[in-house]
Amino acid sequence: MKITWFGHSAFRLDFGSSVVMIDPFLTGNPAFDGDPEAASAGATHVLLTHGHGDHIGDTVAICKRTGAKLVTNYDLAMFLARQGVTALDPMNTGGTTDQGEFSVSLTVAFHSSSELDANGVSQSLGLPNGIVVTPKDKAEPVVYHMGDTDIFSDMALIDELYKPAIAMVPMGDRFTMGPRTAALAVKRFLPSVRTAIPCHYATFGLLLPDASGFVREMEGASARVLVPSKGEAFTA
Repeated sequence: MKITWFGHSAFRLDFGSSVVMIDPFLTGNPAFDGDPEAASAGATHVLLTHGHGDHIGDTVAICKRTGAKLVTNYDLAMFLARQGVTALDPMNTGGTTDQGEFSVSLTVAFHSSSELDANGVSQSLGLPNGIVVTPKDKAEPVVYHMGDTDIFSDMALIDELYKPAIAMVPMGDRFTMGPRTAALAVKRFLPSVRTAIPCHYATFGLLLPDASGFVREMEGASARVLVPSKGEAFTA
C-alpha cells in the first residue's frame, strides 16, 4: 500500500486497483500547495469521517470528475447527494460495507459534525466517525483513520475487532486530542498499531505548528511514529 498525506487529515491510499481518498480537504487547505486534480487522479472511492468543511473538502468535485464512490454516514451522504454526488454507499456507526478489494467500517469518534446552511443555521450531518479500511489482500495493512476525536477507552475494542496496523492520529489540540492524549491513545488502547501517523496539525494558526510533541510523547512506544512529507507517497 502507498499512503500519501496532503496536510491536515487528507490522505490517499493506493493498493491493488483501488485509489481511496480520505477526508480530501485540498482546495483552500493552507497546508496543501499541490494540484487537487493531480492529488486525486484516478480516485475510486472517497471516505469521509464527518461533515465539517475541512474534511468534506473537494469531495463533490472529486466524485463528479472521477466517478468515485462516496462512503460515509447516511446523513452526510444524503447532504452531498443533494450537491450532485451520484455514486453513494451510505452507512452508519458500527456498520461494515464491502467495497470490492476492501471493506469500510465506521467506528465511534468524539467530536461534532455539522454545517451552516445559507441562513447561518447549523444543520446536523450525522455523528462523527473513525474509519477502518480492511483490504482483502492480507498482505496489505489495515488502516484506522481516527477522524477528529478525543481519546476514549473503547479504542481498545476497535483494536480488538479490526487489528489496525496503521493509524492516522489527530494530535493538533484544541479541536482534537493534543500530543500527550494522542500518544496515550495509541500506547494504551491500540497495541496492534505498528505505525502511527500524526495529522490535523499545522493547518491553521489555532492548531499546533508541528508534530514534535507527539513524537516526544511516543518515545518508548512499540509503535513507530512516521511524520510524512506532504504530497510524497510512502509504502506501508
